[in-house]
Amino acid sequence: MENYLNENFGGVKSKNSDGESLGKWRKLCGVVKNPKRRFRFTANLSKREEAAAMRRTNQEKLRVAVLVSKAAFQFIQGVQLGDYTVPQHVKAAGFQIDAEELGSIVEGHDVKKLKFHGGVEGIAEKLSTSTAKGLSDGFESQRRREEIFGVNQFAEAELRSFWVYVFEALHDMTLMILGVCAFVSLIVGIATEGWPKGAHDGLGIVVSILLVVFVTATSDYRQSLQFKDLDKEKKKISVQITRNGYRQKMSIYSLLPGDMVHLAIGDQVPADGLFVSGFSVLIDESSLTGESEPVMVTSQNPFLLSGTKVQDGSCTMMVTTVGMRTQWGKLMATLSEGGDDETPLQVKLNGVATIIGKIGLFFAVITFVVLVKGLMGRKLEEGRFWWWSTEDCLEMLEFFAIAVTIVVVAVPEGLPLAVTLSLAFAMKKMMNDKALVRHLAACETMGSATTICSDKTGTLTTNRMTVVKTCICMKVNEVSNNKVSQLPDLALKLLLESIFNNTGGEVVVNKMGKREILGTPTESAILEFGLSLGGDPQGEREKCKLIKVEPFNSEKKRMGVVVKVQDGGGLRAHSKGASEIVLASCDKVINSNGEIVSLDEEAMNHLSKTINQFAGEALRTLCLAYMELENGFSPEDPIPSSGYTCIGVVGIKDPVRPGVKESVAVCRSAGIVVRMVTGDNINTAKAIARECGILTDDGIAIEGPEFRQKTQEELFELIPKLQVMARSSPLDKHTLVKQLRTTFGEVVAVTGDGTNDAPALHEADIGLAMGIAGTEVAKESADVIILDDNFSTIVTVAKWGRSVYINIQKFVQFQLTVNVVALLVNFSSACFTGNAPLTAVQLLWVNMIMDTLGALALATEPPNDDLMKRAPVGRKGDFISNIMWRNILGQSVYQVVVIWLLQTVGRWFFFLWGPNPDVVLNTLIFNTFVFCQVFNEINSREMEEVDVLKGMWENQVFVAVISCTVVFQIIIVEYLGTFANTTPLSFVQWLFCLGVGYMGMPIAAKLKEINVE
Repeated sequence: MENYLNENFGGVKSKNSDGESLGKWRKLCGVVKNPKRRFRFTANLSKREEAAAMRRTNQEKLRVAVLVSKAAFQFIQGVQLGDYTVPQHVKAAGFQIDAEELGSIVEGHDVKKLKFHGGVEGIAEKLSTSTAKGLSDGFESQRRREEIFGVNQFAEAELRSFWVYVFEALHDMTLMILGVCAFVSLIVGIATEGWPKGAHDGLGIVVSILLVVFVTATSDYRQSLQFKDLDKEKKKISVQITRNGYRQKMSIYSLLPGDMVHLAIGDQVPADGLFVSGFSVLIDESSLTGESEPVMVTSQNPFLLSGTKVQDGSCTMMVTTVGMRTQWGKLMATLSEGGDDETPLQVKLNGVATIIGKIGLFFAVITFVVLVKGLMGRKLEEGRFWWWSTEDCLEMLEFFAIAVTIVVVAVPEGLPLAVTLSLAFAMKKMMNDKALVRHLAACETMGSATTICSDKTGTLTTNRMTVVKTCICMKVNEVSNNKVSQLPDLALKLLLESIFNNTGGEVVVNKMGKREILGTPTESAILEFGLSLGGDPQGEREKCKLIKVEPFNSEKKRMGVVVKVQDGGGLRAHSKGASEIVLASCDKVINSNGEIVSLDEEAMNHLSKTINQFAGEALRTLCLAYMELENGFSPEDPIPSSGYTCIGVVGIKDPVRPGVKESVAVCRSAGIVVRMVTGDNINTAKAIARECGILTDDGIAIEGPEFRQKTQEELFELIPKLQVMARSSPLDKHTLVKQLRTTFGEVVAVTGDGTNDAPALHEADIGLAMGIAGTEVAKESADVIILDDNFSTIVTVAKWGRSVYINIQKFVQFQLTVNVVALLVNFSSACFTGNAPLTAVQLLWVNMIMDTLGALALATEPPNDDLMKRAPVGRKGDFISNIMWRNILGQSVYQVVVIWLLQTVGRWFFFLWGPNPDVVLNTLIFNTFVFCQVFNEINSREMEEVDVLKGMWENQVFVAVISCTVVFQIIIVEYLGTFANTTPLSFVQWLFCLGVGYMGMPIAAKLKEINVE
């Protein structure tokens, strides 16, 4: 079976599956009872094609707009536009431009219209906003603004009501056929036996169908609510804006036209807008235009489109068009209808359902033929072959209903849906554990992970950084003893100028009037250090005019600015970044007397030794340098990369997170290799890795540049022992992930927070983005967002992933056992006795036990610590393992033998010679069969362990399902005999049924001693 599944249903990957693979398995799915329900959580390929067509149209439209915009620059002088008339309702609301006009300017890249309206400042004035202070609206003004320009929200599919799920559940073909059988049975029964006696059989089937439908619909509806909650969490995105004169964080869904939004590398543009100010802004518009070449946004080309991404630089943008008025809004509405890709397990279980469905259909047909043959034989013996009574017709109808019900039981429609149920349950619980799953497949894939490539900063460490040591003017000092403040005037002046101008952070005053530092933890630590030296951020910025900014990126590992110093100070460049890289660009240094001297070998050795000493103490080191640009500088030129004067080196403490060492040890015991991939100094990386338990005595630590030089043969030798990669570029991380996946067949989870991490996150089997430090680009490329940036949460995700995988295996084991036994019992009985012991109503109840209720009980089992003591499944593990086949076959043989013995010697054993012995015997068989499934469900909680009761009472869902099953079984047998074809049993008979069911537990324990691996 496993080979058949891999060949026909194994083409779908956990991510990035092609359309051909997604379409192939659908064609192979036969014997589908209810397509609406079975394929509810699979991708809608036709809707995806519509979205792709719409995207192509948008791309062409926007490409033309860009070309027209470029051409317009050449002819803009002297061109006159017709007068624009402001709609009356817009003017009455206090604005001088409407949403359609704004949309046509930005989306059409219409330079002429922009100039006509007075440029960016003119648009700001017409929108009643300020480019410096943002919106200053009160509540009433905001409401009017929303009415005129709309809100920044996309159209979403409405939540379907419970009755829609009931309607879909009724689309089950087999239930429809049974419904027709019930209707015919009612008509014939009432006509021959009168009301109410003649209606019992028909009503019994109707009530059973309704019960199955409502239980199924309730389960499906609850799942839909869980997914709705998770979708809301996925869409929680915040941006920095200026409103009422204050910088503040705000949800993108609260943005209004006129808001001033601050964008940085890795941000997704949250609405259409116009560039106000900024430096080196490169925008990736491929999501809208299809063009891979990034677009430079400047005051000459100020158009920013919603859904595009900031690839480099930073800027302030004025929002002009929001929500469904943007092309991105329209595209997102279409894309959402396409749905998520189905997961590999969903596809595989669709394959299992197809195989078993075909076998069940074959057995159902044979059973029907055998039963009809028995009836015909009887009629022939009695000499009334051509004469049909009402009883004969009802009997034939009953045979047909039994055959159809065998198909109901045999086609395990709930198998693929059990995956969704388990994943929905796990995703909801993982949210509480600070992990937001963006793609269903990531949940199950994480359970197979064999290696984790983790960042250092913020994941293994706390990301709460402080400058604790410095080497300025060639003197090493601890920041806490305040000797740093006793610096020569020149050094202090240059240091503060560098700190407050060459930064990606900002010191602002919040609504409470308190000083607040915005920016990355590294930038915040250095700004905090600058403030402790008595620096005035506003004053330092006013002394200098920014000419050019080159933001930090993980390729260069440095950032730089060029400033024009006021009061005739000339042009000066500042550089800051990885210590050894910035230091290598220096040829001078400020000495202890505050004089600028040549950086000789002795000074270089002293600084290098200091950097290594700081790094050995697990400090993150940064070097600050400057140079005078005496020959002038053009903003079009790159900032010089050599000839600098070293101001000093700072050592930043970023403590290891509590519990990380224990989590790494848990991973090791679970067979998961943890590797650290960081951009930091190798000595810092090694010190942290040893503290975390990642770097062992036989492990290798290597730098990115050295890793890049290795041949394929050398990588084959190196990678299995590689535990730390320092000074790595995003390309190094991508190469390592690709090598682990393709060459070594590992299932790789990788963490990332920056824009440049997106390729590695995309390449990995599971991409894990950081929720706090991560950029929007990284989050969009990830499968799971770690909301607290904590490595321990990644281990929790792995544990839940394993739990999902094993829970589904448990459910499959349980359901296949019920399938095998139900088929064999009814088929063998029909062949040898001419009737089926389990009626249509009884089989429907069994179907509910094994399908919806079984999935609820077994697929929602919470994880335990023992899961992390097993080896990972990896890429090539069999889903239906030998252990599962052993348990299925062992239990099936026991149950079939017991029921066969009951059929053959049951009358003699229980002295059933009174009235209706067949009804009593069939009730015994039905009751015994159900209690065998109840105890088998308990057995299925553990596939290998003997102690199946461990932790059972903590799982309230499981206990509730088992309790409900037992209670309803008692009610069916004792009180609903008229409808369910049962009769009340004696105390001894009840004990016998319980005893036979219970005996399955010691038998299961013995089976688990048989080694089949």
